[in-house]
Amino acid sequence: MFFKMEHCDVYYGQIQALYDINVEINPGEIISIIGANGAGKTTLMKSIMGLVPAKNGKIVWQDEEIQAKKTHHIVKRGISYVPEGREIFPGMTVLENMEMGAYTLRMSAKEKADKLNEMYELFPRLYERKKQKAGTLSGGEQQMVAIARGLMLSPKLLMMDEPSLGLAPIIVDEVFDIISRVNEKANIPVLLVEQNAYMALSISHRSYVLENGVIVDEGESKKLLASESIRTAYLGK
Repeated sequence: MFFKMEHCDVYYGQIQALYDINVEINPGEIISIIGANGAGKTTLMKSIMGLVPAKNGKIVWQDEEIQAKKTHHIVKRGISYVPEGREIFPGMTVLENMEMGAYTLRMSAKEKADKLNEMYELFPRLYERKKQKAGTLSGGEQQMVAIARGLMLSPKLLMMDEPSLGLAPIIVDEVFDIISRVNEKANIPVLLVEQNAYMALSISHRSYVLENGVIVDEGESKKLLASESIRTAYLGK
């Protein structure tokens, strides 16, 4: 089994945020979680990372249950998380931010240099700005830094939370193109939480629809994209 959440309930104190969550990811897939603000999308990702542990159910990653693991152990097992709002280190350079992505790994100098070159091939603009403070970059460039930092880990699963947040439409297209390229060229499966339902459904293989902490629909993204109820509720059409 590659990745599976089974019957997971997640709480903030006494308040239940997620109910009986079942999500599966297969190798090579882009899976999207769509839903309105407050539906529980970010909580779902944080539960996978051990930041808000599931109270019930189990999370299985490559045949190992990880719901009781600490976050740094989960990262070391190959799950990389690009959080909502990017959360880069603004006072550090682009290069320093990317190097932080490999902090938990024992990379040799050559391995780190090779990985950085991979990132520069994927994000040429970051090479041009590698000595620039990350806080001085545009929103789109900061998102590239956040993605590159996540990829420095050489993840087996990349999780991205609201990558289009606060970006201009033309930059949104570029960011989603990058996500598709990462999935196709590096063969890295992606779990994508995104409020821009049209873009999420357009690039993903399968999707789950989350409402008030409950998965109310799931299936092939192209079929959900054509669904009248989904189009009315999430696409404004």
